[in-house]
Amino acid sequence: MTGADSGMRHSVGVTVPPTEDARAGRPDDWEAPGAALVRSAATDVVPTLADLGRVHIMGIAGSGTSGLARILVERGVPVSGCEARESMGVLALRAMGADVRIGHSIDHLHDADTFVYTTAVNPRHEELVAARSSGMRVLRRAAALAAALEDRRVIAVAGTHGKTSTTSLLTVAAQACGLDPSFAIGGNLYETGRNAHLGSGDLALVEADESDGSFLLTRPSAAIVLNVEADHLENHGSLDGIFRAFEQFVDRVEDGGLLLVCADQDGAARIGGYALRSGCRVLTYGTDPAADVRVSGVRALPDAVEFDVSGAAVGQRHVRVGALIGEHMALNAAAALTMALQLGMDVDTVITSWARFGGVHRRFEPHGSGGGVRVYDDYAHHPTEIAASLRAAKAAVQSDGRLIAVFQPGTYSRTQTFAREFADAMALGDVAVLMDVFPAREEPIPGVTGATIADLVPLPPDRVVYEPSYAAVPERIAELARPGDLVLTMGIGNVYLLCPEIRDACARRAGTDGR
Repeated sequence: MTGADSGMRHSVGVTVPPTEDARAGRPDDWEAPGAALVRSAATDVVPTLADLGRVHIMGIAGSGTSGLARILVERGVPVSGCEARESMGVLALRAMGADVRIGHSIDHLHDADTFVYTTAVNPRHEELVAARSSGMRVLRRAAALAAALEDRRVIAVAGTHGKTSTTSLLTVAAQACGLDPSFAIGGNLYETGRNAHLGSGDLALVEADESDGSFLLTRPSAAIVLNVEADHLENHGSLDGIFRAFEQFVDRVEDGGLLLVCADQDGAARIGGYALRSGCRVLTYGTDPAADVRVSGVRALPDAVEFDVSGAAVGQRHVRVGALIGEHMALNAAAALTMALQLGMDVDTVITSWARFGGVHRRFEPHGSGGGVRVYDDYAHHPTEIAASLRAAKAAVQSDGRLIAVFQPGTYSRTQTFAREFADAMALGDVAVLMDVFPAREEPIPGVTGATIADLVPLPPDRVVYEPSYAAVPERIAELARPGDLVLTMGIGNVYLLCPEIRDACARRAGTDGR
């Protein structure tokens, strides 16, 4: 698949409301299973910024909602929010001017005109139910962000994996080139400590989240599709449902806009083919010899990734990206580089800035060492991501050490659906530690626990541990670890909060301060 001239586009079928069967036993809104949720996202109304009024954000310090809050405050919108507990994120938002309250209550709604939520919130939560019953405007986080960036030229980064790293690289590149883009990323950049910013220029760089179909609320002038795989089936119903959502996403790219896709990944290539048939301008990147931007000579290092790129769109360059490890990161960087050049950025300035890249929080993030055991954390939560992260981590393990993989499964439905795939991925570690399931908004599924995965891991029994007690995990890992080992925690939940405790437990067991 190669680039194509821009031309007339067609739109895919008009979306329809959920069927009555899909609604059965659920609230009268988008919380129906399967593609119904995605259809509803496509038909959500995005208000103007001026119409938002006073905005209340439930779970305001989350990775996505905190960025929205930051941008809204910078736009002069009165913002309040609530969180379960105090945190550095809460303090930072208060310092900016947001009114953040601890705990959840329907009393929070009294002064608000717009209520913002994410699908991490249980649809039956009293605060969300009260907001819907009140008649006030209720918006997904993505709709509110679209309103906040209504006058910006949006570049959207989509895909099952790699969105945060790719958007972060693109943001750092733009800043290095003297631009001041708005950005909304699912993790804090080490360079700035921020996950979002309202820039002075017309450019906005955003992650486009497919998990609940909310990426259908963006209207990008250009977009990247990194990969498309089965995930969030509780929302999309099937892999076909996911592809339908990505096709709708392509249809939202502005006429004459660019879609950049990975030629190496079957799902992304399929979406690229759809875009070509729709009249979209398409560029490809990857190790495939037919790609418009070809990646070769990938070297996965303990603290960086290096590779070569070539093609008419980029010339011939050698690229080194600091802090990001693993061969998969070379493809993410190639995507960011290609898009940066399409946006007019200077290639040498971009590449120079990435050599000093500081990384992104929760993307192979170091948490120090204790007793000779190094502790890292990563947001990996899909079998493909787990496998990629563990392969990358192996390059950072000392010659006499082992890789201890610690995984907190996220949601019962994903655990049940991908148990075998998770187990096979965890076998890439020398020792596999399974925690219990982080439920997010889901109710438990009988019989589905961390043991569902642990029982399937194809490693000797003495190298597989199921620890159902969250509080017991640090000491359990300290019992297993020895000097030279590398511990990598993974998951969407609160597993990362254990990293300092794991480090300190290893230090105590070794009789050192470990820091």
